[in-house]
Amino acid sequence: MEKKQERVDKYGLIGKDIGYSFSRSFFKSKFEKERINASYQNFDCVDYNEIREVLKDKRIKGFNVTIPYKEKVISLIDELDIAALEIGAVNTIKRLPDGRLKGFNTDYIGFTASLLDSEDGNLFKKILEGGSIKPQALILGTGGASKAVVYALEKMGVKCQYISRKRSKRAITYNDIDEELIKNNWLFVNCTPLGTFPDVDLFPDIPYEYLDLSHIVYDLIYNPPETTFLRKARAQGASTFNGLAMLEGQALASWEIWQSL
Repeated sequence: MEKKQERVDKYGLIGKDIGYSFSRSFFKSKFEKERINASYQNFDCVDYNEIREVLKDKRIKGFNVTIPYKEKVISLIDELDIAALEIGAVNTIKRLPDGRLKGFNTDYIGFTASLLDSEDGNLFKKILEGGSIKPQALILGTGGASKAVVYALEKMGVKCQYISRKRSKRAITYNDIDEELIKNNWLFVNCTPLGTFPDVDLFPDIPYEYLDLSHIVYDLIYNPPETTFLRKARAQGASTFNGLAMLEGQALASWEIWQSL
């Protein structure tokens, strides 16, 4: 009699132009190392309709979601976790036992951990707890990732200001960034894709000459490990972080959600 094949749990990443994907390589390595009987694949979706079709596949237990769909995917989900609802963006989806889809946001968990739990995060904690500097941050970009970053920072008591190419009720523009604004904000977070491989020569247009040793500069990009944005900031003496620790943190949080009852 032929031996019945053991079931393989399926997971995947929804995004656009995601051949570079961190998630696929991360989970492939995790599954092999821990001998987990599961698979993980990329779902490179060109539009909303393709996402809808992918989500219909009930064989898939969970998804990660990356740009540009962290906000758009919400309309296709049956239920939202409180954090995802408050942030207004989803990067993790779990298929519930009854087949419905529930959306979560683990980006803010990964971002928080990368600042507070890592060895390099000691500087951030000292500034946050010192009380001598008013905690303020400039957030470059207004997409789903930036919303998670702002959510995390505001929970830590950091006042945030969005920066965008277009002025809005919640955002000022890059042209508004001057020496005074730089000096009054000690944390800068790039939540735009500028500088991502292969377009490594691109970078946000800010006056880097006003950065100094008192600033922390964080880029959510992890490929390349040091973007032009970070290199220019480091040249001015600023402490710099890339997005790898955040990605690892959000991925592990996603796995915990998928495995929970």
